Amino acid sequence: MLRQIIAVTSVNIRSIRQRLGSSSVAIVGIAGVVLVFVAVLSIAEGVNNTMKASGDPNTVLVLRAGSDTEMTSGLGGDQVRVIQDAPGIARDVSGAPLASPELFVVVDHPLKRSGSAANVPLRGVTPEAFKVHDRMKIVEGRNIEFGKNEIIAGRAATRQFAGLTVGTMLKWGESTWQLVGVFEEGGSVSESELWCDVKVLQPAYRRGNSYQSLYAKLESPDSFQQLKDSLTSNPQLTVTAMRAPDYYGTQTETLQRIIRTIGGIIAVLMGVGAVFGAVITMYTAVASRTREIATLRALGFGGLPVVLSVLTEATILAVIGGIIGAAIAWAAFDGYQTATMNFQSFSQIAFSFAVTPALLLQALVYSVAMGLLGGLFPAWRAARLPVVTALREL
Repeated sequence: MLRQIIAVTSVNIRSIRQRLGSSSVAIVGIAGVVLVFVAVLSIAEGVNNTMKASGDPNTVLVLRAGSDTEMTSGLGGDQVRVIQDAPGIARDVSGAPLASPELFVVVDHPLKRSGSAANVPLRGVTPEAFKVHDRMKIVEGRNIEFGKNEIIAGRAATRQFAGLTVGTMLKWGESTWQLVGVFEEGGSVSESELWCDVKVLQPAYRRGNSYQSLYAKLESPDSFQQLKDSLTSNPQLTVTAMRAPDYYGTQTETLQRIIRTIGGIIAVLMGVGAVFGAVITMYTAVASRTREIATLRALGFGGLPVVLSVLTEATILAVIGGIIGAAIAWAAFDGYQTATMNFQSFSQIAFSFAVTPALLLQALVYSVAMGLLGGLFPAWRAARLPVVTALREL
């Protein structure tokens, strides 16, 4: 049986070149499906990678209880002082807490690619922010001078939004700001933001002495629970505390769910077309070898070797198409930088497409599945072909 399978399969594979035209139909169809599949899902992978880069497990975020984003949170100045004195927060050499109360607003600014207005986050920070967000570094210009209408822009924001260059004057509402520097923070979501002095931002947006979140460095990795218990048991506070990776991990769940759902629907619809293309290709292959198959059956070859030979050919064509589609997707999209709306913060988030090995493997598995489905019915027909009838066909 094994010798029969190898013999029939090798004959089929060698004859692919004689049917190059019909075989190309299946290869191109499957390559197209894989290309779109990888391209769409690489968006979700890119967003996920950006969020993973944003989470420092030694940083804790404090929000108002019941809030799921900084946009819906609110903390008064008196609450901030109580939080800063809580046990578990690290302190610098002078004894000051490494805690950064921050204000998060959204401003309109035109995108480079379309010129249309989009929401860009403007974050008000204190000097302590640069000790808490210790991966942040200025790569162009300089840092802001506190007390002035100055901003610094994240690297990703400068790539996506128009006019964010050092020295530019920007106007939002009744306030005018000067962009004095550009910063990076290890590819985190903060690079999609603009930062300024919180004490200047508060009156500009009539926020009084209020904030929306507080970021703090933990005294040690094990002190999170101590800090959390202290905050939640304090009757002066109604807040929730979470590690930064946990917070950022939830911030794009809706966006990623939408992308993966759309990608799945597109892949299924296009996959149906690719399967039909593979079916037609394999039916053509079987029809062109009707006498050959009948002769083998007359010589004593069983139906199973014939079935497996057709399925093997369909799988090879699918793998070739999958590899071509995956290679094009990787070359065209991996690292491509863009921005999209984060539906949980209602602001733009800049990220890079990420064509990961796991995603490529998933696409190849999908291509093999399409090939097997496309070859199943033609293989079944070839195995059930009456020998006498087949020998009479031209």
